[in-house]
Amino acid sequence: MKNRMIIVNSNCYHGFPLKDALAGIAEAGFHNVELTATKGWTEHVFPTMSFRGLVDVKSMLKNYGLAVPAVSGHCNLMDKARLPDFVDNIHLAGFFGARYIVSSVGEAHLKDMASAGDEALRDNILSFLPLLKDLGITLVLETHGEHGTASRLAKIVDMVGSPSVRICYDTANAVFYGNVNGTEDVEANADLIEYVHLKDKAGGRTEWNFPALGEGWLDLPALLKALDNSGNEAPLSIEIEFTKDGAASSCEVDEAVFKSGRYLKSLGYTL
Repeated sequence: MKNRMIIVNSNCYHGFPLKDALAGIAEAGFHNVELTATKGWTEHVFPTMSFRGLVDVKSMLKNYGLAVPAVSGHCNLMDKARLPDFVDNIHLAGFFGARYIVSSVGEAHLKDMASAGDEALRDNILSFLPLLKDLGITLVLETHGEHGTASRLAKIVDMVGSPSVRICYDTANAVFYGNVNGTEDVEANADLIEYVHLKDKAGGRTEWNFPALGEGWLDLPALLKALDNSGNEAPLSIEIEFTKDGAASSCEVDEAVFKSGRYLKSLGYTL
């Protein structure tokens, strides 16, 4: 399905200002951005920003011709103390008109301070389900950490039992954390995957090395074909996380984003 929505995750520009991210994404020919609001990691937008600051972000988005289909609002959904923060992130996603809010089950990139069983996790998610419905936002749970496969997340989604909660399939995380055959994992759970973090993998399986699309060893065409064959139309959000050292400059990120766009166009996609 070559008409999928193509998005760039602003987390590609981890460590660099949002303005650099928006400029680089627009310059590379993209029209959609997933804004990152991950506490303690990439805070390109955040609920505690002033209203003036949020309005300025909206103005920048308009100037660069970028829409916001999704907000990355990772919180530890197993920790009741973090739920008010996630509710704020849902409102933030609503402010930018996003259709999706992305979160891992645990705290992405930070040490988990609390964990819970599946039933407690389900109850935590049910507590903010009415807000998701009111705002027309879908929570997509990302393959990450101990919940690194779609099959594992499918159990949580089924327990919640709402179309407002689905899976964000991170193509590299499923290998890095879940150690699974991504194509088989996608085929088995395609009906619950509603968002994709399209990320490549280089180096060893557990090595932090996530380059521009097409520069790693993941068979991304096979993963995309598995989605296509299942009739899945999930948007693709490009995420590049480089090595543990990160990118040396925003220009290096710009180049990786451009290469990723060129790679997708070579597969027949339109940015």
